[in-house]
Formats: sequence, structure tokens, C-alpha cells
Amino acid sequence: MIDTYPSRLLERAVAEVSKLPGIGRKTALRLVLHLLRQEKKDIHDLSDSLINLADNVKYCTVCHNLSDTEVCDICSNPRRDNTTICVVENISNVMSVENTGQYRGLYHVLGGVISPIDGIGPADLEIDSLVARVAEGGIKEVIFALNPTMDGDTTNFYISRKLKEYDVLLTTLARGISVGDELEYTDEVTLGRALSNRIRLE
Repeated sequence: MIDTYPSRLLERAVAEVSKLPGIGRKTALRLVLHLLRQEKKDIHDLSDSLINLADNVKYCTVCHNLSDTEVCDICSNPRRDNTTICVVENISNVMSVENTGQYRGLYHVLGGVISPIDGIGPADLEIDSLVARVAEGGIKEVIFALNPTMDGDTTNFYISRKLKEYDVLLTTLARGISVGDELEYTDEVTLGRALSNRIRLE
């Protein structure tokens, strides 16, 4: 059955909102109709914030985390431990680890994991820039905090081979996190314990 809309403007808005992950057309319609019941200023504020995000947000030139400046607040913070790098798959993983309050080092966002079935290879990820950071010296430990999946483990292994020639400790999160679980959905206590009890990556 084809949905009919009383307004082409409404139909277009629903079509755009339904492009968001996990949002079907019915949910998109509910959200758009909800917005229409709000003050126009609130809708414009939402629209302006999204446009501003799209036009002005940057990726840190060091760790590839989201940032308002060329170098993010974490990388530029002199109080962070700049001898330790925590390697994560995506930006939401940085936020998850930060929320534990138990890590004070730096990060490196790969932008995904190696996944041949999805056509994602090492060249598609920020692996070379990680190796370059370690090669510069000063890094004592690299913590692999990728999701405990087959693709995550494959990526851990690949990067560990690339870093083997450098005098750096390679560790991975303790498996208090169940295999197959997504890091961003892991509770902060479990993630914090896994981070504290990380193990050497063989």
C-alpha cells in the first residue's frame, strides 16, 4: 500500500527522516508531525544545529575523533597520558570509554574494522596514521578496544603485525565484554573493568 500525504512538503520531510538508521516511514511520520506541533523557533534551532554540524565539524588531524578544531580537546590536553593510545572503531566508542572515567590516555579512531565480506580492507581504515604515530616515538602502550567480534579480532591481529617492529606494549581489553557485543552498548562498569584489566595482545 502506497502512503498518501496531504502535503508534498510533509512527504519530503518524512522521506528524509526515514533515511536515518532504525527509522521507518511510520516513525519518521510521527517525528515530523511532532516537530510541526513545536514552536517554529525550536524547529529552526534543530535545523540550524544540523547545518552547522555538517558545515563546521572537523575530524582531529591526530586521532580522527570529531572536533571543533583541527586538533581535538583530548589530543591537545597536556594532562592526558600521551604515552598511551587506545584504538577504537568509531567515535561513539571514544565516548563510551571516556564515560568510564578510568582512562586518561589518547585515542585513535580507525573508522571501522577490516571486513572482507563488506569490502573493507586495511587501506580503507586509519591504520597507516596509527603506525606513523607509533613510529614517531614516545608511545609505550597501544590498547586495542575494538568490538570482540571476528572482524575486530582480525583487525587487532593485522595492526599488531604492523606494530611488531616497534618497542611498544600491545594490549587488548579483558574479555569481560561478551564476544559479539557492541562496545557502545556495554555498561560503563563492565567496560571500565575490562579497560582496567586489559591483557597483553599475543
